[in-house]
Amino acid sequence: MEQHEKWTQPEPLWRENMSLPTFEAMKEDTTTEVAVVGGGITGITTAYLLAKAGKKVTLIEADQLLNGTTGHTTAKVTAQHGLIYHELLKHFGEEEASLYYQAQMSALQSMEEWIDKYQIDCNWVKEDAYLFATTKTGAHKLENEYEAYQKLGIPGGTVDALPFEMEATKALSMKNQARFHPIKYLAALIDEFTNLGGEIFEQTKATDVKEKDRIEIQTGDGHTLACEKLVSCSHFPFYDGKGLYFSRMYAERSYLLAIEPEKEVPEGMYLSIDEPKRSIRTADYNGKPVLLIGGESHKTGQGVDTSFHYNALEEFAAQTFGIKEKLFQWSAQDLTTLDKVPYIGPITRNNDRVFIATGFRKWGMTNGTLAAKLICDYVLGEESLFHELFKPTRFKSDPSMKQFLSQNFDVAVHLVEGKLELVADRPNSLKKGEGMVVQWRGERAGAYRDDEGQLHVLDTTCTHMGCEVEWNSGEHTWDCPCHGSRFSYDGAVVEGPADKPLMKIALEGNHDMHAPLGESNDEEHGEQP
Repeated sequence: MEQHEKWTQPEPLWRENMSLPTFEAMKEDTTTEVAVVGGGITGITTAYLLAKAGKKVTLIEADQLLNGTTGHTTAKVTAQHGLIYHELLKHFGEEEASLYYQAQMSALQSMEEWIDKYQIDCNWVKEDAYLFATTKTGAHKLENEYEAYQKLGIPGGTVDALPFEMEATKALSMKNQARFHPIKYLAALIDEFTNLGGEIFEQTKATDVKEKDRIEIQTGDGHTLACEKLVSCSHFPFYDGKGLYFSRMYAERSYLLAIEPEKEVPEGMYLSIDEPKRSIRTADYNGKPVLLIGGESHKTGQGVDTSFHYNALEEFAAQTFGIKEKLFQWSAQDLTTLDKVPYIGPITRNNDRVFIATGFRKWGMTNGTLAAKLICDYVLGEESLFHELFKPTRFKSDPSMKQFLSQNFDVAVHLVEGKLELVADRPNSLKKGEGMVVQWRGERAGAYRDDEGQLHVLDTTCTHMGCEVEWNSGEHTWDCPCHGSRFSYDGAVVEGPADKPLMKIALEGNHDMHAPLGESNDEEHGEQP
């Protein structure tokens, strides 16, 4: 098997050979009609729709556009969101379960319309999507899901075999779904938005909100973006607005490989329902078909070493399809709500100025587009059939209460375990590019040795609610097992709900890779931890 020079770093296939426009940071106080925070599919589509409706819109992004979850997606555009419809019938009822399917398909259809309208070359391909089982229990679950399809009028059917070498007990199709290249698609919407007069600022982090006569968004550089309406599309809401969203969602990481297979690639998109979960879809790369193999989900900060997950996917790919060349590997983070239905709408019950879109549960292409359409309706004062189903203030006693108690018990367990953990490792064993939890002067700390041999030591206490973060070797980040906050190796916030960096621990001297434990190159200032 050949090794592609880029796969050793967690970079997605979608950004390869893509030249996106760049935008300056916001350098002064700015006023707009609608502010959109977040430069992924939800933010860009929302900004485009509102600008098209005649609104003055400003979009700000903390990093670069499309460098977050959207840029790390599997890019399946489908209403087949795992085993969801049987569950929706049980907990929401037939009308709302049907509305969920209609909402997802309306998003798919809108995307297809815009692709046709603007002649977007984004590798849009219509295909059937499949769920498949590998156990008798899984086959029974698929039968229940198929009954839900029939009751809701969802086109699809069951089959007993897959078009590749993997034993399956049953599979369930959903007709006329799609796959595409998300960056090519959204690059075109960015152009349309800016052509309509929309403003974009990159490297502009929203840090706080003050709700006055106008809404004032504070940025990390000390500037203010004033607006009449605010839309938070920042994956995890950067502003909670007393909605307590950190206690109403949990974060999971999942992993993907892009490979050139030895065997012929199958038509269709596939997702297993039994553990370990596996996602399979075709893509185009340099004019040839490749496969995207995904899976290995776990709660953020609670998985084994990241390399295990990539190795497991690679072993599965090699056994099932053969690997001629391994091209890319990357991971993504997704949020799931208490009842598995996204939160889209006003941030709290009586707030008609601040809106959120979050909790897409790995299905961000349709949910992100749907969220943009629903929020556009809210801002324009228009009614939608789907507003009530997705409103963030809903609470379904079953399963929401069960999930709420389970999630927050899990948080409590990790909070206590992190504080009681005994750490024996010392930072002197770290090689370049390595990080780990260590003991530093008798306390738990996080250490990372950069490519120049410089040691970075941090307090591992998450600045959100005090849980202890864990090292993610694949992404070189510190991840919180309680609410999914993530920090860079030097402590900067990568993903919320935390909004403050990890505290740095001051070191004496250079602490290069040749210095003994606890000592610097300057013996006068060396200190044994």
